[in-house]
Amino acid sequence: MLKLITLLAFAFAACNGDAIQNLERFGSLNKYYYYSNAQRNSITLTEDHFPTGNDTAARFNNNWNIVVIIHGHSGTATTTINPIVKDAFLTSGDYNVIVVDWSSFSLSTYSTAVMAVTGVGSSIATFLKNLKLPLNKVHIVGFNLGAHVAGVTGRNLEGKVARITGLDPSARDWENNVLRLGTNDAQYVEVIHTDGSGVNKNGLGVAIGHIDFFVNGRLVQPGCTNNLCSHNRAYEVFAATITHGKHYGNQCSTEAEITANNCRGFIVEMGTAKLVKHGYV
Repeated sequence: MLKLITLLAFAFAACNGDAIQNLERFGSLNKYYYYSNAQRNSITLTEDHFPTGNDTAARFNNNWNIVVIIHGHSGTATTTINPIVKDAFLTSGDYNVIVVDWSSFSLSTYSTAVMAVTGVGSSIATFLKNLKLPLNKVHIVGFNLGAHVAGVTGRNLEGKVARITGLDPSARDWENNVLRLGTNDAQYVEVIHTDGSGVNKNGLGVAIGHIDFFVNGRLVQPGCTNNLCSHNRAYEVFAATITHGKHYGNQCSTEAEITANNCRGFIVEMGTAKLVKHGYV
């Protein structure tokens, strides 16, 4: 079993002053796909409602929690995080799963994708508001730049979603960026770091959530020989916590304990589909 470590931290997030036309341009090309155990083939969602029809099993179920999955740079609706995490949720229980596709910009250069984050996140927030979803049942999961998109989404809603899970949030252009994912963006923000060290790191190496897990400290992940492999471990490990559970971390007291992978504080379970953990509502 992987040895995990966790660190409590607090962060702050704020909105920037991007021009309205840029927000609309970056978010207008978002696509949304709905899945459930009753609807394994995707249904394309519009901006303001779930599809209706004779097949009631294909419709949104108000009794289930809602999972919104947001890919990162170079991702699409059918690559990287989306199929793995989507299938993990659907295998473990009944969920309304919404996959966001912002590949119109994520497949562009990294700098262009970074510029799109605010507009894409704001557009997702508008989409969720139009659907009138119960925010206390919403869990947003974002990988890479998608973690920061999740933060923008959360802070642009009228109220807070239950949980945001940030999977190795992107580091480049975000280490001192006030728009990055933070604790103000949801009732509970959990972050899983897998590639937060070295000159070629992809993910942030600092704690930004209510609880942050640094998988195997700041070392290259088992089975990996490069940073990209370690980076992708974030959504792979998270999916495993949903389907199998029993991935734990110890609270760290110092940065040195994280680096040495030698934390001995209280134990917290990493990941899972739970909306509430350790008093965070």
